[in-house]
Amino acid sequence: MTETTQISAKERAARAKHVTWVGFLVNVVLSLLKITAGILGRSGAMVADGIHSISDFVTDVIVLVFIGVSSRGENEKYQYGHGKFETFATMLISFALLAVAIGLFWSSAELILRAIQGETLPRPGILPFVMAVVSVGAKEWLFQYTRRVGMRISSMALVANAWHHRSDAFSSIAVLVGIGCAMFLGEPWRVLDPIAALIVSVFIVIVSLRIGLPSINELLEVSLPDNINKEIGDTIQRVDGVKKFHRLRTRKNGSVVVMSFHVKVDPTMTIVEAHDVASRIERVLREKYGAGTIINVHVEPYFDASEQPQSVEKY
Repeated sequence: MTETTQISAKERAARAKHVTWVGFLVNVVLSLLKITAGILGRSGAMVADGIHSISDFVTDVIVLVFIGVSSRGENEKYQYGHGKFETFATMLISFALLAVAIGLFWSSAELILRAIQGETLPRPGILPFVMAVVSVGAKEWLFQYTRRVGMRISSMALVANAWHHRSDAFSSIAVLVGIGCAMFLGEPWRVLDPIAALIVSVFIVIVSLRIGLPSINELLEVSLPDNINKEIGDTIQRVDGVKKFHRLRTRKNGSVVVMSFHVKVDPTMTIVEAHDVASRIERVLREKYGAGTIINVHVEPYFDASEQPQSVEKY
């Protein structure tokens, strides 16, 4: 059972907002320090890294707004709750990551081309180098902190934002390598800065796809993975009174699992007894997948093969 099954939606939103505010404040300080260090230390890479950090403001604001909305309960308009708002936020964050990666790739490729054409890249000072070290440490800490809380409360938006923090750390590592080579190895090695940044941009693209595709699938109502569906089916089948089940359909609504299915019970049962079977199924599933799990159960009479042929249906 995950921690999100034991806390209220309000508490879940409060934890997510606290983590995001911490990240927001750290990003403000880092961005100002990076840009200042880049200008004073004659490092275009550090200035670019500072601008990259500014992009984190956007994702932090997205998370703060959408996490608050997604914590609202059901109402007449949103009868399944507001969980999809968090999913939508995750998708927007993945798009922001992708845009940052493309921009970093383009600027790095331009610098590499200029170096190939014989242009001398500027030699940075010590200030950007120190700032790059600080940035790597701060952003990696933010990644670990944000991801840990996101996993605990089953918030994919927080996990996505955590990866945005790590993408900034990757960017700072590239800057650190480039500045270090430019300072200590001489002019011919300065091209390693944009080369490292270009490689990092490819990894950021991979991360953006990894966190973006699941959110797109969720918005498109894609079913849960086969192993989860099988687990749900096995859980239903073990409930006392269930003869068979079929037409299992599942999806996610933010952190909430939504499922519907038909169960077959002894046709001699009373309505009350059949209802009790359905209630037991709901209780067991909510214990396993969270109190907010949305379950729709349709009860049918079961007839064996000699009485009425039955086809085995899974979906």
